[in-house]
Amino acid sequence: MPFQMGGKMHTQTRPTAAPRIIGISFAIVPFWDYYASMRIISTSTIKSFGEGNPAFADAKEPALAWYRHALKADWDSPKSVKLDFGQASILQNGRVVFNIAGNKYSLVVWINYPYRMIYVRSFGTHKQYVKIDVQTI
Repeated sequence: MPFQMGGKMHTQTRPTAAPRIIGISFAIVPFWDYYASMRIISTSTIKSFGEGNPAFADAKEPALAWYRHALKADWDSPKSVKLDFGQASILQNGRVVFNIAGNKYSLVVWINYPYRMIYVRSFGTHKQYVKIDVQTI
């Protein structure tokens, strides 16, 4: 598409295919698809836990500490999660269970490692965690 800049006409061409370097094709991906940190979906599950119940007030600060740490993390595999949180339980299909406040609370998440996204599935007491099926929640 031609455009004018500095009194001269310029043409801008779009590549018809992905660039190739030494026989390897690279997709043109927008920069916003690459994150240096994790994105956390459904933080309302964490925030709403304990509201209206003073017995769970001690979960707020440890949960926020996990949240702040997870935002800055760069987890590309279950191994990298385990390096950050040695007590985390790595389950099948991207499910991870984090122990919050000394195993008093359990945070169940599903992590999409290629896109650096964390989906909060459940947050509750350890007694509540024992009653749920972590793989289907």
